[in-house]
Amino acid sequence: MIDYLIIGVSPCEEDCSHVGSQDYPERSRRECQVFLYQLKRQFRDPPTGARLIIKTFQHDFGSYREVCVEFDDTIREASEYAFKLEGKTPQRWDETAKKELGL
Repeated sequence: MIDYLIIGVSPCEEDCSHVGSQDYPERSRRECQVFLYQLKRQFRDPPTGARLIIKTFQHDFGSYREVCVEFDDTIREASEYAFKLEGKTPQRWDETAKKELGL
């Protein structure tokens, strides 16, 4: 069965865009893309049965984005990858991500 885990919009200890802010759509899209690339650098490309995606969710104040890992829970390697990402989410942007974001 296909399932997903929400990883976040940015590393845990970094500031990120907020729903409702004027530049939210562009900034959140960029942050999620850069975060997805950082996760691939840190944890390698997903194995068969898993993939990193940017998912949009609805909220009372508008839609928002999150980086998620979608995985087939019948494939051990895919499940292990997903739970490893969730359990070891980076706390800070790496140097490459900082450059990509202009920080």
